[in-house]
Amino acid sequence: SKGIIERDETPMEKEIARLHRVDFEFSDIFYFCRKGFEAIVEDEVTQRFSSEELVSWNLLTRTNVNFHYISLRLTVVWVIGVIVRYCLLLPLRFTLAAIGITSMIVGTTIVGQLPNSSVKNYLSEVVHLTCSRILVRALSGTIHYHNKENKPQKGGICVANHTSPIDAIILTNDGCYAMVGQVHGGLMGVIQRATVKACPHVWFERSEMKDRHLVTKRLREHVADKSKLPILIFPEGTCINNTSVMMFKKGSFEIGGTIYPVAIKYDPQFGDAFWNSSKYNIVSYLLRIMTSWAIVCNVWYMPPMVRKEGEDAVQFANRVKSAIARQGGLTELPWDGGLKRAKVKDTFKEEQQKNYSKMLVRNGSIG
Repeated sequence: SKGIIERDETPMEKEIARLHRVDFEFSDIFYFCRKGFEAIVEDEVTQRFSSEELVSWNLLTRTNVNFHYISLRLTVVWVIGVIVRYCLLLPLRFTLAAIGITSMIVGTTIVGQLPNSSVKNYLSEVVHLTCSRILVRALSGTIHYHNKENKPQKGGICVANHTSPIDAIILTNDGCYAMVGQVHGGLMGVIQRATVKACPHVWFERSEMKDRHLVTKRLREHVADKSKLPILIFPEGTCINNTSVMMFKKGSFEIGGTIYPVAIKYDPQFGDAFWNSSKYNIVSYLLRIMTSWAIVCNVWYMPPMVRKEGEDAVQFANRVKSAIARQGGLTELPWDGGLKRAKVKDTFKEEQQKNYSKMLVRNGSIG
């Protein structure tokens, strides 16, 4: 077992059928008790919101457990690594990051003052590409892009799994996108307000229902114009720790257009790219990744997908999610990433109750 407990993945119906054949018995309670204990000890949702566990230590102090003394030789190597990362790499990376962020804010602000035209669009793409490439170098980014013939085209929608805010930079390093995302405060908010002046990015307040309706309308209009940049959307709605793909929100798959799936997988041996936004603000997070060894990842552009006849938005979203999970070697989970900040919906709790009731009715236990 990869976890701290060994799970029995036998479906409920088969598990209870081993205990008895037809009628309800009090022994059924033990099945639900065991599942409850498994969820308390190690559920498959909350562990996706903490740093990915490593098979071996990577001389960093943040991915599994804090550094503790093992041997003098290993301690000396670790101390040398700290000196290299904090005294040599960090100042250089900070300088590059400052240049990249400042250039992005100033450049997009200036370009944003120009009237809408092909010249403005061209300059906007130049600014976004140039600044993104500077920022990737500030992270010592090593990115391997696969199957470039499948890169998202104008008028399309690019959807990808989401591990970190730098996902957008990783993708923009190889091409420009109109981005869709939640409004942030602080440094991230400053960047969002500047970039939207030069490019039709869509930033919205998650809690505002009217914002969500307006976003859908704007996305439909954007997709209808085949001359506009492809839209970049992270349908999970939150960052997941580079091990899994969680539920894709159906809204991205209701607006029409061609979907271009992209799978992103980071190599945790060189640095932990996952952003736990509930624990760290954006500045703390950037400090953490800029003191890592490097950001190494693979990006797979996948063949475009369209909604099949008779397929609803949820089915389409699940089909795209499955394809991304397979390509990236990630675990596919049905859970909503919103559980990172919210309680489990009653409908999820009632689902098991309904399944158990249906099983009893089917077996003739309830007349």
